[in-house]
Amino acid sequence: RFIRGECPRCGAVDQYGDNCEACGSTYSPGDLKNPVSTISGAVPIERESEHQFFRLADFESMLQSWTSSGRLQPEVVNKLAEWFESGLREWDISRDAPYFGFEIPGLTDKYFYVWLDAPIGYMASFRALCEEAGLDFDEYWSPDSEAELYHFIGKDIVYFHVLFWPALLYGANFRTPTAVFVHGFVTVDGEKMSKSRGTYITAQTYLQHLNPEYLRYYYAAKLNNRVEDIDLNLEDFIQRVNSDLVGKVVNIAARCAGFINKQFNDRIGNELDDPPMYQRFVEAGDSIATAYQNREFSRAMREIMTLADEANQYINARQPWIVARQEGGEAELQAICTQGINLFRILLTWLSPVLPVVTEQASQFLNCELNIPGAW
Repeated sequence: RFIRGECPRCGAVDQYGDNCEACGSTYSPGDLKNPVSTISGAVPIERESEHQFFRLADFESMLQSWTSSGRLQPEVVNKLAEWFESGLREWDISRDAPYFGFEIPGLTDKYFYVWLDAPIGYMASFRALCEEAGLDFDEYWSPDSEAELYHFIGKDIVYFHVLFWPALLYGANFRTPTAVFVHGFVTVDGEKMSKSRGTYITAQTYLQHLNPEYLRYYYAAKLNNRVEDIDLNLEDFIQRVNSDLVGKVVNIAARCAGFINKQFNDRIGNELDDPPMYQRFVEAGDSIATAYQNREFSRAMREIMTLADEANQYINARQPWIVARQEGGEAELQAICTQGINLFRILLTWLSPVLPVVTEQASQFLNCELNIPGAW
């Protein structure tokens, strides 16, 4: 990572000395074309050094079986076919000092390559959780574990997580992941994040200014189960949050809650104005749950927003503001607003995996749990 240059496989420029972010290839630093130091810009000098290697090819049969058993997206499987065809090379797992990370026991000034020990951090952090929560670590990580274990990663670290990592786990007699899901990169206004161009946004910077729920929804509205980049277009971000969350979902409660508060002492009625419609909203949870389970988050958001549109159309048609002015219309008004509040409650239940804080706030606002009979 101290040098950058051109990828020896695809020719992409400005790539690190161990793997290419453009094509996903891994290689030795000496294979990099036109390398320069990332610190000084100087051309590096080659020296001989003794290194430690992991014989990845010894696990080829196991990896062929593991990667073709439905654990990966089709695009990833196709890319793996290219790597298997070119042959699995021995993996250089050591780096010379100065280097961050863990020193290799028994050797001087030698460190484990970061992608050998970094995934082990998943296990280490989980063991810490087990000790804190009184869980059995082996129940989740033993070879015969029935627990589901999923990894969500970026497309630039596929090689490490679908070849090296399963081989390490298998060789150390631990279970392998149930599945690995690969996402593309996050771009800002159509460009790669860049400090010089003002498109580099850290999570901490975002949190200092905006609600994380908004960004979580925006990403969910764009995410699918394919390996595709996600663009954070700031104008689209503002428009989508205002249109979907405020203009559609929250608007349902806003159009009904005032009548419930002023005319019915904050009490909704015992009767719905349109029970079949309510039931359709409840039953839509099966399709939405399937979309969540299949990582088709954008589809789940579309289905929820379609229901939100329908709820607003219902309120437009029933016109509670007109009914409120009609003599003797109290029962009808309460039924309409009870319908609207319950539709809002269902929508927030379906949105709860994406908007947990908003869901909790809505629960407090309604003074009830957002649990739907028969819902997940």
